[in-house]
Amino acid sequence: MTTGKSHDRLYQDLARSLLDELASGRYPVGSRLPAERDLALRYEVSRPTVREAIIALEVQGLVEVRVGSGAYVKRLPGENDRPGFNVTAFELTEARLLFEGEAAALAATQMTDEDLAEIEVLVQQIAEENRSPNGTETADRAFHLAIAKATRNVAVYNTVAQLWDLRGTSPEAALLHEKARHANIKPVVEEHTAILEALRARDPNAARTAMRTHLSAVLDGLLFATEERLLAEARRATQAKRDRYAKATA
Repeated sequence: MTTGKSHDRLYQDLARSLLDELASGRYPVGSRLPAERDLALRYEVSRPTVREAIIALEVQGLVEVRVGSGAYVKRLPGENDRPGFNVTAFELTEARLLFEGEAAALAATQMTDEDLAEIEVLVQQIAEENRSPNGTETADRAFHLAIAKATRNVAVYNTVAQLWDLRGTSPEAALLHEKARHANIKPVVEEHTAILEALRARDPNAARTAMRTHLSAVLDGLLFATEERLLAEARRATQAKRDRYAKATA
C-alpha cells in the first residue's frame, strides 16, 4: 500500500486487507485485532485511516469495538461480505467545514434581523438540549440550516441539508456520531455563540472563521470518541486535515 494514494483510497484498501485477513482465519472469532498504532505502522497509514477502516468493518458486523480495549472479531466474513464504503463521519465533517464555512460568510452579508433572532433562539435551545440526559441534536441541525437559509441561495441550503441528512443515512457516519454521543460529546454552546456574534456583526470573514473553528472542533471530538484519549492528542491527529483544507482555501 503506497502513501501516494489519497486518504479515501487508503482506508478502503486497509479495510479490504483486514477483511481478507479475517477470511483467511488469521484472526479467529473472539480474538483482538492488532492495536491501532500497530496497524498504522504495518500498513504505513495514519491512525485516522485505521479508525475509518475499522468502522467500515464494524458496520458490516465483522468486528466489535470495545471502549478502552480495542476491536474484536465478531464473525468471519462470508463470500459476499465486502465493506460498503459509504460516506464516513470524517469525510462528512470535512465537507461541512468547506461548505458551511462559506455559507456562513455569505449569510453574514444577506441575513435579516429576523434571521438573527431565530438563530439566537436556536443557540439557547442547543444549551437546553445539552442539559437533557436524553437530549437530541435537533436544535444543532436547525441552527446550521437556519444559517444556510439566510444565504438566500436555495442551492446552498439544499447542499447543507443533504450533508446533514448523511449523518443519519450513512451507516459509517451514523455509527461514529453515536459513539460521540455515548462519549458525552455534545454541541458546544460557546462555539455556536461565536458564530452568532460574527453573523450579528455582518462580518463574513469572522463568520467563516467561527464556523470553520467550530467544525474543526467537531473533527477533534469524533477522533476523541473513537479512542477515548486526551483531546489534545486528537487535535494533533487532525492538524494535517486542517492544514490540507487551509491550503486549499488560501
